[in-house]
Amino acid sequence: MSQAIGLPTCWHIEKRAPLKSDSFIRMEESVNETGCLSIIVLGASGDLAKKKTFPALFNLYRQGFLQSNEVHIFGYARTKISDDDLRNRIRGYLTKSADDDEAVSEFLQLVKYVSGSYDTPEGFQALDEAIAKHEICRNTTEGTARRLFYLALPPSVYPPVCRMIKTYCMNKSDLGGWTRIVVEKPFGKDLASSEQLSSEIGSLFDEPQIYRIDHYLGKELVQNLLVLRFANRMFLPLWNRDHIDNVQIVFREDFGTEGRGGYFDEYGIIRDIIQNHLLQVLCLIAMEKPVSLKPEHIRDEKVKVLQSVVPIEDDEVVLGQYEGYTDDPTVPDNSNTPTFATMVLRIHNERWEGVPFIMKAGKAINSRKAEIRIQFKDVPGDIFRSKKQGRNEFVIRLQPSEAMYMKLTVKQPGLEMQCVQSELDLSYTQRYQGVVIPEAYERLILDTIRGDQQHFVRRDELKVAWEIFTPLLHRIDNGEVKSIPYKPGSRGPAEADALLERAGYVQTHGYIWIPPTL
Repeated sequence: MSQAIGLPTCWHIEKRAPLKSDSFIRMEESVNETGCLSIIVLGASGDLAKKKTFPALFNLYRQGFLQSNEVHIFGYARTKISDDDLRNRIRGYLTKSADDDEAVSEFLQLVKYVSGSYDTPEGFQALDEAIAKHEICRNTTEGTARRLFYLALPPSVYPPVCRMIKTYCMNKSDLGGWTRIVVEKPFGKDLASSEQLSSEIGSLFDEPQIYRIDHYLGKELVQNLLVLRFANRMFLPLWNRDHIDNVQIVFREDFGTEGRGGYFDEYGIIRDIIQNHLLQVLCLIAMEKPVSLKPEHIRDEKVKVLQSVVPIEDDEVVLGQYEGYTDDPTVPDNSNTPTFATMVLRIHNERWEGVPFIMKAGKAINSRKAEIRIQFKDVPGDIFRSKKQGRNEFVIRLQPSEAMYMKLTVKQPGLEMQCVQSELDLSYTQRYQGVVIPEAYERLILDTIRGDQQHFVRRDELKVAWEIFTPLLHRIDNGEVKSIPYKPGSRGPAEADALLERAGYVQTHGYIWIPPTL
């Protein structure tokens, strides 16, 4: 058992003054709730915790959003290691420069470790004892403390872990404190498994206590979508089927599964990327203006969009699997799991009737990027005959090299009247020099502490999302829709480009957006 179980005395750490950062302009108010805060990372010895969760917590601490006199962080996993072992495992993922060394050392003193299984009482009783000792050290009245449980675990163990938390680790009374649960995707594999998972967790915790995290909703430019749409007059009259021809939401990686073949083969690119990340982006692009910025008003509008999506047709889907995928010994030789997918979603409502939303995601492709590409219709009565130059497009580059730019036709400098495509460009590295864009997990963990569920997936939203994709996923699982081989480093199957053309997308030739250099 870890040292954390027998903490004989209260530890003391000097309070650090909050640090301000331009990257947290939206977050410059201190956390509204005060008092003792315990953050428990379950699966603390795993990759997700080491690479994402603990670094996000460190960055929040370093910038003053977690106060050392209020917070303590507990790691929990089956691995039998000491506090110092865990600290040493995560240290290398925290330090970005020598200037951080002091802050890293201070932060790691907040980290304690408890070992135990995920489905038996002993470990969780020990965890509750360790948390309670921390709360007593902070002179916390029973029930007023805040306990945040982050499940950096496979979904298969969510139900038993949640039962253990409910039985052994909840606040003992309701005197103003709270217990919140953060769960990671994938939220099931289809509608039935997702609903079963939601029912099991929902029987233990109320919906306001459950935070289903999709880190794409924490990305800076995804967070900007509502501001762009509803705070700029120029977009309001254009954002509809009368002016927009098609919308592309693209996710591309230039590497394959890289040792995750066995895990990936259970899910595939649709479950891994499209059904959650890209669909969330679609909701923010297509939703109507909410009544207010309250989380429930925003999530209500997202659900309405999903309810308007019509069933996906097989002839508007192209699947691919890169050559060499099945060479991974953890992947079956006859696997049909797609590593690439292009599909068209159609929204049956007044704003978007007839506008194809093209979802495209792939691994081992010729580039790495995630972006939204909104293509406008041709200019009627075009006196410059500039159609060959390409259409107007509004592009939002989510990663890397975050940017927004408008592709438009202009006169090429010179004595001749010749049109070319150029751009109006807002590149973040140039415009916001010296500003560090926060990681998505930092933002979302802080939102969880603040009780803001705007950027988390609600249960009814998750249900409708699975209703859209489950029929197609079952046809793929049954071998009725086949994956087409494609070469690593290519654009993917040629059939995907043909589908884009049929959907109405007009590719621009001879123009490439080049991120500006400082």
